[in-house]
Amino acid sequence: MRILWRPFGFSRILLKVGHWISTEPKPPIPPAQKLRTCALVLEGQRKHFSTMPEVEACRRDPELFSPPSSVRGMTELDRTAFTKMVTIPVLKVRKEIVSQLMRSLKRAALQRPGIKRVIEDPEDEDGQVMIDKNPGITSAVNKINNIDNTYRNFQMEVLSGEENMMTKVRENNYNYEFDFSKVYWNPRLSTEHSRITELLRPGDVLFDVFAGVGPFVIPAAKKNCTVFANDLNPESHKWLVHNCKLNKVDQKVKVYNLDGKDFLQGPVREELVRQLEPLSRERKHSVHVVMNLPAKAVEFLGAFKSLLDGPPCRSEQLPIVHCYSFSKDAHPAEDVQQQAGAVLGASLEACSSVHLVRNVAPNKEMLCITFQIPAAVLYKNQARNLENREEPPLKRQKTEKAFPEEKIQIAADI
Repeated sequence: MRILWRPFGFSRILLKVGHWISTEPKPPIPPAQKLRTCALVLEGQRKHFSTMPEVEACRRDPELFSPPSSVRGMTELDRTAFTKMVTIPVLKVRKEIVSQLMRSLKRAALQRPGIKRVIEDPEDEDGQVMIDKNPGITSAVNKINNIDNTYRNFQMEVLSGEENMMTKVRENNYNYEFDFSKVYWNPRLSTEHSRITELLRPGDVLFDVFAGVGPFVIPAAKKNCTVFANDLNPESHKWLVHNCKLNKVDQKVKVYNLDGKDFLQGPVREELVRQLEPLSRERKHSVHVVMNLPAKAVEFLGAFKSLLDGPPCRSEQLPIVHCYSFSKDAHPAEDVQQQAGAVLGASLEACSSVHLVRNVAPNKEMLCITFQIPAAVLYKNQARNLENREEPPLKRQKTEKAFPEEKIQIAADI
């Protein structure tokens, strides 16, 4: 008698696997479910799973993931010709034991790029149970794709409840309303929103380049900071305006609907000129720039290069940037510093700090690098002066001692 659950200690009801007498002919393989309706999928075979009739009957088909023969010689692309429907065996298990089971089946489960090995069962009634137990919830949804568009929203399917995606959220004592299907919102970032807010002081200036519906903007405005908020998504812009009014900070926030680069080189530049001009240099407040677009924010740092004219302000008055990024590197902090430094054209290893925000996926971290924009990057004249001063006058090239002394003087001035 062969059984599957004995090595794992699972009940026979749990995995719904029957007993088979080895002397009897094996029963036919039960019909496989489609991938979108399964909880766990398996591929191939391993020696320690040879007791399962379904797995014994499976054989790896070398043509399974190869292009169909009908596309050979195709001169005009027909995407539908590359579609192939494949049925595979599945296991349906309770959610609470999925992690334990996956550790045991790590090498036997299906591994294909873009295909999840564990998915929700659409017939699962937990969605309705969640609604029943929480009076404030009207819908239970499932994310069915990754964030892969300009506006950072994703497609969802309604598992139970109403089709309406209008959402009300209370985070850190502030209220937000938005259409969840059209904007980006992540409740796992509430701690990060609080961390940045705590760095601000009343009177500080905050530029939020990718503001979303306002999770950085509204707490900063409530702290009596002057806030300039921007988002490219028209829906995010609409709900940002709405949430500023909802939290009664609309008089302290200037809202824009621009591309991030246009916002930095337009409204941000104009305000920095006012904040950093000689008559305003006795100010005691700080200027902060938040760039929370982890997939691309580092690329926008180039907009700061030679952004301002005139003599540079004191180093302590230079704008402070909080830029978010993803890293899959074995040393994520150093990786993010190198990414940002490469775009700015200046090393940040000795003048920046990196904060680990959260683990997004296995071997993928979300981090925030904080630094003051170097004057040599921000000011045109400073960069030009540095270039000129790196070349000593011809008349001083006659002695060998003058050149190193000048180098030391330049380094001290910087």
